[in-house]
Amino acid sequence: MEKVLEIVSIKQVITEVEVLESMTVRSPEDAARIAAAFIGDEDREVFFVMCLNTKNRVVAVHRCHVGGLNASIVMPREVFKSAILNNSASIIVSHQHPSQDTTASREDIDVTKRLVECGKILGIEVLDHVIVNENADFYSMKEKGYI
Repeated sequence: MEKVLEIVSIKQVITEVEVLESMTVRSPEDAARIAAAFIGDEDREVFFVMCLNTKNRVVAVHRCHVGGLNASIVMPREVFKSAILNNSASIIVSHQHPSQDTTASREDIDVTKRLVECGKILGIEVLDHVIVNENADFYSMKEKGYI
């Protein structure tokens, strides 16, 4: 019986290109501004990943998961997939609450801690997790000491 060897090629497909004024992240405010521009006014929770190079310039963004009114299932492998494909040095993750309340839930904090640990294993630092809304309000997990 012959053995079959699958030869795999992984290719990222870019579906859209959008340019913002400044795509370099120097502060939680910068991260929140970028995330809010993409997901701030969504009517369901959207988990968003910003992939950064060594100079903290955003090289790619990924709408990782779209959830319901008050929850989004976040799988680390999906979060880090775009970072790996884009040779990212670090990531900033974000999501929004359709209620427009940017306060972190216990689940938000737990997901953040899990992603930070996964990032350490992969060598891709999680710089922050910001919760945003359409009014440019935000909650930074880094500023609150969870990262």
